[in-house]
Amino acid sequence: MYKDDTLIFNFVQMSLEKENDYNPARRGQQGNYRKSPLGNAISGLGKLPPQAVDLEEAVLGALMLEKDALSAVIDILKPEVFYKDSHQKIFEAIHMLFQKSSPIDILTVTSQLRQTGHLEMIGGAYYITELTNRVVSAANIEFHARIISQKYIQRELIRISTEIINNAYEDTTDIFDLLDMAEKNLFDIAQNNLRRDSRKMDDIIRESLEALEAIKDRVDGLTGVPSGFTALDRMTSGWQPSDLVIIAARPAMGKTAFVLSCARNASVQFGKPVVVFSLEMSSVQLVNRLISGEAEIEQEKLRKGNLAEWEWQQLHSKIGNLTEAPLFIDDTPALNIFEFRAKCRRLKAQYDIQMIIIDYLQLMHGKGEGKGGGNREQEIGSISRALKSVAKELNVPVLALSQLSRAVESRPGAQKKPMLSDLRESGSIEQDADMVLFLYRPEYYGLTEDEEGRSTIGVGEVIIAKHRNGETGTVPLRFIGKFVKFADLEEDFGGGNPGLGGASPFAGMAPSEDFEKPSNFIIRPSRMDEMDEEPPF
Repeated sequence: MYKDDTLIFNFVQMSLEKENDYNPARRGQQGNYRKSPLGNAISGLGKLPPQAVDLEEAVLGALMLEKDALSAVIDILKPEVFYKDSHQKIFEAIHMLFQKSSPIDILTVTSQLRQTGHLEMIGGAYYITELTNRVVSAANIEFHARIISQKYIQRELIRISTEIINNAYEDTTDIFDLLDMAEKNLFDIAQNNLRRDSRKMDDIIRESLEALEAIKDRVDGLTGVPSGFTALDRMTSGWQPSDLVIIAARPAMGKTAFVLSCARNASVQFGKPVVVFSLEMSSVQLVNRLISGEAEIEQEKLRKGNLAEWEWQQLHSKIGNLTEAPLFIDDTPALNIFEFRAKCRRLKAQYDIQMIIIDYLQLMHGKGEGKGGGNREQEIGSISRALKSVAKELNVPVLALSQLSRAVESRPGAQKKPMLSDLRESGSIEQDADMVLFLYRPEYYGLTEDEEGRSTIGVGEVIIAKHRNGETGTVPLRFIGKFVKFADLEEDFGGGNPGLGGASPFAGMAPSEDFEKPSNFIIRPSRMDEMDEEPPF
């Protein structure tokens, strides 16, 4: 056989060389036989697409012999994973019978193929009978099915790689579109074919007990990434791994200020690596806010650079903690979900990211070039599902900011507290989220006292409206407008937070005359709160 192949190769090469003799234009070219169709066939002699036709026949035969065989492979096999077209049609017929809860055997499969008009195309009833003669039982059908799936993945990788190579040679190809297409196709292969197996109860219980043993001696009760707010962490035990947390509010309520405070507390106080994806503000603007809160210098002064000498000294002395914090900021505009997923994976691999923050969800796009399939509500729904899958895949909490609808503003008086129905653009946000938090500041609506007559000036409420794994309720926090940050409401001045450690965010601030009543402290709000347009809070 080897000798015959050599003769064929020499014959083709001699023919091509003879053609070059008659065609001067091709005479100077090197290796022309490799550029012709015959040359390609010769140069790739012996290479066939990855396949396992014999296993395909065995699996299809086993599916028609044993009624319970399909249940073992239904989540592994799809029609397209089969190499031969005839095998794809046979499995489609088997799958259709399964959906109709009909029995699966030689006769029913043959009848189904006859109804769809594919019986003769696959080789007739005789070929169906031959498939059942090739296997005795379905004992190893799951193992065989996984091999078939692996061969399909190999073929898909070859197909995608070939497309990428061909497009990369084209001068008209946009490189960013090509990158997005490559990443999307590779992700689709992994998402659609690499499934996690079910786990036995004893394995899960053992893992759960190990986790309980690890946290039993912790006095703070935190099992997730701390927010840095004592009362909030008491209710949530920290931001939990694999949770999707939606933080929603109307403009100017302090969404960005809140998540920046959470990011700062987690990275500076607890050393947890955190990444912030800011689609609305630049990284420099976010860092200026962090500096304002850390150094306790008014945001307005930092924006203008109008600092006194002592303020410069205070700034440089207090930003050391921020400089060394494992906090990452990505301000890529119009980020789509594929870029987001890829960046999160890289950050997890390089820095072991423990929390992901997105500011904000409605500025993301479901597909490349900012064009989502279907309407905007469907696109937002696909984004929220993708965020939840990222949280589960990387086992980290994902905090996503979201806008609320204008329905809040139309409600009278003190009824402006947000509700789940106020979530903007998609009800699937509520469905996909493990927690939904609303930010509410009564002062924003001119309400300076609550129902019990206590001052609400400088007070922000975190309303836990949905908590899949815990309690709901309201946590009051202190909103410090001039430093653009949140802090614990009950913190004492000049001291630290005994529960979480670290200096008090109120350190250096002059208390009011009524020192005994922190709720009566008057905090002058930032001028940003008076803006009509949506400020980058």
